[in-house]
Amino acid sequence: MAAPAVHAYPHPNHPPLSPEVEALVIEVIGRVADKWTMIVLEVLIEHGEQRFSRIAELSNGISQKMLTQTLRQMERDGLVIRTVHPVIPPRVEYRLTDMGFALSEAFCGVWLWAEKNFDRIGKARQAFDAAKAAG
Repeated sequence: MAAPAVHAYPHPNHPPLSPEVEALVIEVIGRVADKWTMIVLEVLIEHGEQRFSRIAELSNGISQKMLTQTLRQMERDGLVIRTVHPVIPPRVEYRLTDMGFALSEAFCGVWLWAEKNFDRIGKARQAFDAAKAAG
């Protein structure tokens, strides 16, 4: 039986990734790079542990269904902890795990990059749109 294929990591100083790790990276990037996961991460970083309804309020426009799906997937991936408090009516709160905090730190670089390059991106888009409109 042949050994599993090994794929290159996008950084030249890192050893090759196994296909299983590469698949996980692609899956996680696809999930966490979606709009709502990033917004929920931001809400929980800025405001700490929150109830479902408060996360919805702070997430500007997320539907109840999408917030439920996003939180469940984040919980499944180990990014958030869901705590049900034994009171009537039950109180459910969500908070980031250490992995959730680490992920938010990793993506913080993207926010900083966007802030640093905001004007340049705007100018590039204007130039592209003008060139496309001209011809």
